[in-house]
Amino acid sequence: MIRNPEDYIASIQDGREVYYMGKRVSDIAGHPSLRIPLHHAKRMYELRSDPAYRATLVYEDERFGPVSSFFKVPRSEQDLVERAETIGALTRACNGIFNITQAIGSDALFALMIITKRLEKEQGKGEYHERLMRYYEHVVTRDLALATAQMDVKGDRSKRPHEQPDPDLYLRVVEVSEGGIVVCGAKAHTTQSVVADELFFIPSRAMTEKDQDYSVAFAIPANAKGLKFIVRPLLEFDGYAEKEDAPLSSSNLEAETLTVLDHVFVPWDRVFLFKEWRLAGELANLFATYHRYTAVSYRSVLVDLFLGAARLAAACNGIENAPHVRDDILDIVLYKEIMRMATRMAALKAIRDPETGILVPNPVYTNIGKLYSNAFFPVVIKNLIDIAGGLVSTLPSTAELKNPATGHYIEKFMQGSPKFSGLDRFKVMRLVRELAGGPLTGYLLGAMIHAEGSVAASKIALYRDYDFAEAERLAMKVAGLSEGE
Repeated sequence: MIRNPEDYIASIQDGREVYYMGKRVSDIAGHPSLRIPLHHAKRMYELRSDPAYRATLVYEDERFGPVSSFFKVPRSEQDLVERAETIGALTRACNGIFNITQAIGSDALFALMIITKRLEKEQGKGEYHERLMRYYEHVVTRDLALATAQMDVKGDRSKRPHEQPDPDLYLRVVEVSEGGIVVCGAKAHTTQSVVADELFFIPSRAMTEKDQDYSVAFAIPANAKGLKFIVRPLLEFDGYAEKEDAPLSSSNLEAETLTVLDHVFVPWDRVFLFKEWRLAGELANLFATYHRYTAVSYRSVLVDLFLGAARLAAACNGIENAPHVRDDILDIVLYKEIMRMATRMAALKAIRDPETGILVPNPVYTNIGKLYSNAFFPVVIKNLIDIAGGLVSTLPSTAELKNPATGHYIEKFMQGSPKFSGLDRFKVMRLVRELAGGPLTGYLLGAMIHAEGSVAASKIALYRDYDFAEAERLAMKVAGLSEGE
């Protein structure tokens, strides 16, 4: 089934408990700020009726007919390549801002398919995989928008979950009954949860036996009783009196929440991991690998915004041929193309799970791409500022452009290269300011360094998964050591 945009919007008006800037929000679609992440998510549903995007965003499933490409289980290297292309195409159609509506939920689905099958083989608990596959059919046939909540609030990070002074600082099971479980706790940074139909909850780390109450994975609808969404302030939009000063954020924006679970009941048919603490860390890492592959896929498109803005700013300023400007632009080109190469290598060197036949993106190339993007995104911003100049910080407001007393001065004194009018240069610098000198800049810096896992987490995964044997053998050979030594 392919759902239409109107049905998606209607599904969100379900009585979910949402708070924004200290007030309960009853109508997301009518809210001046929250309507933006909602319509950003809706964009995916709209594009699938566009002939230019349908072949990328929709595929024919032999069981279910036409369904979202995000729900295609990757069983070949080409499937992963096409997944990256789907993510990239949707990101570009959304003006360079990632559309997570079904990507992150399917990342969790694939990871859970592997883990629940492992539970079946190793512990004879086939009911978990059966539940998950029924849930997969529920999601696919209804074309649901999904969010995934992984990151616990953690409390004292030097302590394990069971050692926290407040036991709710990691999501945990507090009651067990014949019908299901009751959970308490909270998850941080849950992107687009407030406009999702349903949410996955999965562990954020490896667990010990004493942490078994925290070793839980499940899915619930967004209007579940006791589930509360506290939305971060959308400063990228709210911070401007003139919304034209935020040409990107006024149309494409995603929202994160502190997602609180206050004694939420989860029926057994939606529980996919329950106190199996030995597999909690493996599930967390497997989801992270899929999601980092998603990250590297969209970041190569996001950076096109900065590359294009840098080129336009250089041309407006008449410095496009200056050697230092070319160096700055080439740094951004390197960023973009290294992301693309990492994605392709992660797909071509993917690892097949022996039990399910599902392919996992190669974690080495995935984490190399993720770490490069973490380290060098601040350089991308620095280079754009270097090219654009001080107007990144001091450009007048669009209100001054509209003011008859000042507008003609703006157009006159914004003149740079004769190839562009003063008005054209103002518009270019307005976009540059949003990308490199406004609230969106701070949001992107935090997201590009910490989203999809911290730098430390990616380094741990890369060091753990990298094969040093070939390099060690070469060094041993030259040093004159035998392998036994």
